Amino acid sequence: MFWPMIAIALGFLGIAVLGVLSVRVFLEARRLGRQVAATAERVSRAAEDLERAAARLARTGEALR
Repeated sequence: MFWPMIAIALGFLGIAVLGVLSVRVFLEARRLGRQVAATAERVSRAAEDLERAAARLARTGEALR
């Protein structure tokens, strides 16, 4: 009777540990997703700024001709 109870307790403990780890993985994945979204927004803004600067430079070059 002792060994089956130990096996059940260890099984429950293993499931609890896996549950805690899965919650941590889920939270880290959400954090990483937020960081990726923020970085994508920054890259988009930088691309827009570069496009505007290139257009101004092209207009300036045309004006110098």
